[in-house]
Amino acid sequence: MNHKIEQDGETLNTALTYHERTKHHYHRYANSLGYMDWATQPDPFRRYEGAPLVSLRIPKQDRTPRYDRIFHLNSAEVVPVNFETISEFFYYSLAISAWKQYGENRWALRVNPSSGNLHPTEGYMVAPAIEGLCQGPAVYHYAPREHGLERRTEFSEELWNDLTKEFPPHAFLVGLSSIYWRESWKYGERAYRYCQHDAGHALAALRISSALFGWRLYFLNNVPDEQISYLLGLNHSEGVHPMERESPDMLAVILPDAKPNPAVMEFHLSENALGSIGQGKWIGTANRLSRDHYEWQVIDSVSQACWKPVGAQMPSPARPISKKPFPNLAGRIDASAGRIVRQRRSALAMDGTTGMTRDQFYATLSRVISWLTDMPWDSISWGGFVHLGLFVHRITGLEPGLYVLIRNELKRDSLKERMAPGFLWQKPPEVPDGLALYFLRGDDVKLLASQVSCHQAIAGESAFSLGMLAEFEPAISHYGAHFYRNLFWETGMIGQVLYLEAEAFGYRSTGIGCFFDNPMHEAFGLKSRDYQSLYHFTIGGPVQDARLTTLPAYFHLRQK
Repeated sequence: MNHKIEQDGETLNTALTYHERTKHHYHRYANSLGYMDWATQPDPFRRYEGAPLVSLRIPKQDRTPRYDRIFHLNSAEVVPVNFETISEFFYYSLAISAWKQYGENRWALRVNPSSGNLHPTEGYMVAPAIEGLCQGPAVYHYAPREHGLERRTEFSEELWNDLTKEFPPHAFLVGLSSIYWRESWKYGERAYRYCQHDAGHALAALRISSALFGWRLYFLNNVPDEQISYLLGLNHSEGVHPMERESPDMLAVILPDAKPNPAVMEFHLSENALGSIGQGKWIGTANRLSRDHYEWQVIDSVSQACWKPVGAQMPSPARPISKKPFPNLAGRIDASAGRIVRQRRSALAMDGTTGMTRDQFYATLSRVISWLTDMPWDSISWGGFVHLGLFVHRITGLEPGLYVLIRNELKRDSLKERMAPGFLWQKPPEVPDGLALYFLRGDDVKLLASQVSCHQAIAGESAFSLGMLAEFEPAISHYGAHFYRNLFWETGMIGQVLYLEAEAFGYRSTGIGCFFDNPMHEAFGLKSRDYQSLYHFTIGGPVQDARLTTLPAYFHLRQK
């Protein structure tokens, strides 16, 4: 392992320069081809040809807990790790959720959202011997179209014990990688941002799926990208076009245990074991995704700059704090978690009339606050760097206008000092204790919301929309260029929770990656790079497209 990246002023400047360069402006969008080159559209499914595929089982019935129970820990029974539960774990996290068809065109939707339905994120599992999968420890690539695991390499029990010697018994690992070409094909230079959104969505999807079985998932802070690449076999890219190679994102450990153990975030993997596994026999050749490519050099540059090196600084896991009880404002949600997770869809348009109750609005916002909701925020150490600038349109009992949700109350004064001085900063009516929501100014902001979201009506015709305001340049300067990705991952996690909350209350939502960066900042009076908007979102009543046909997720397997 000799991929060395120094976290210095040059890498930091590369990340910050990329961010500025890829901003959309009213008079200029970030660089892209400007048209859809359908002849080079990437294959949305990566396969490792020649690697043995183990078909997972599709659940015959939904055995998952009730949706509103999974966000608070110790509410789901801990079930053992076996072939059945691994099958369900992937079914509720990274699998196909449905197929859509329009005329002769058909495309797959997945449980984990992807900008533009392009799916740059790939999932992996590293696990000990599991009956039905392998007689010994192995590294697997998840194939969502087949709902199966491709076994890329096997290794000895001794190596597994050495690799995971710091972890509790029965642990296994999951990893994520990104293929930037899948996004840059459509979005050009801004694609690197969107890949990070999608990785955050996938991380939250994995954490939420693990909660269905009483398991805990923890992001591993001290695993550098080079170790991820070795462990997942991403460095074995012989014959793969450079534009189609997978870039390591993250590695997490899953503990089938009800007891909290955030200390594992700080554990290390054995260098000796990683070296032996990485140099072992790897099976399978990655399939070709496109017949031709357009290279975006700036994405390669920022990817190199944000490569996480050995010893990279990360926030320490937060100490347990006294949870503030949050009232059950919106009533019981009888739907199962599995149903909500798998029915999640992105709205293509909003009806411009459907509103949301104030209690539902407050309940939805509470899900993104770590001191009000344990999961998925217990899985990361840096939650609370992103706050929500809200455009409220149709919330019964609330005045339309601009609001802000502070996801870490310690940051209230910092954000207030940087926002417009004329804002009111009033608590809205009957806001529950612990929800740091503030009314800034009243107005009809539907047009403004649409304007800053690239003139997309969906942002103004919803019940509310928002921009995710991240603590930006000071945070990246402190932790290093690699932390640029973590901020986007946090926004993706927020987005995944908001998607599920919208479904649970009978609405629909959409993540919005196209927005005018600086006009959004101006709307909230932000003038420096201390805070930057990284992701937009909208929730409301969807307009159904009757031209589309929906097909079951794995009908194509049953037809064989």
